[in-house]
Amino acid sequence: MDYVTLKWIHIVSSTLLFGTGLGTAFYLLVVTLTRNVPAIAVVSRFVVLADFLFTATTAIIQPATGVWMAKMAGMPLSSKWIVWSIILYIIAGACWLPVVWIQIRLREEARLAAETGQATTRTYWRFFTAWVLLGIPAFFAFLAIFYLMVAKPV
Repeated sequence: MDYVTLKWIHIVSSTLLFGTGLGTAFYLLVVTLTRNVPAIAVVSRFVVLADFLFTATTAIIQPATGVWMAKMAGMPLSSKWIVWSIILYIIAGACWLPVVWIQIRLREEARLAAETGQATTRTYWRFFTAWVLLGIPAFFAFLAIFYLMVAKPV
């Protein structure tokens, strides 16, 4: 595969990874704040699906294409901007892995509440709080990674 095609895959997958993460986070946040339990149940189901379809696949594509491009371009993986990108990616991933489990729990809590016609539980709100708190460092880590990929500071 040539470098330009690889770079295109890397950029498209980073867009899908960040865009899906930001988009699903926005919709789950907004719908949860409405406290409309049937809507929360529907949106949380699609958030979990989108995470598996887009986030999980692109989370694998990103480091693979990044390392491949660096090798093709003759950039040492020990370059400061690459090392920091990897560290930030690991931080974002460490936040994302528990978020996957939390989103599944949120989906199940919302589904049960919708089926019984009740409000979301305290458990839902505890998971939701953890979900928000884990999303904040992941978001800023990805912003920093985008900066590093574009600027490639020495």
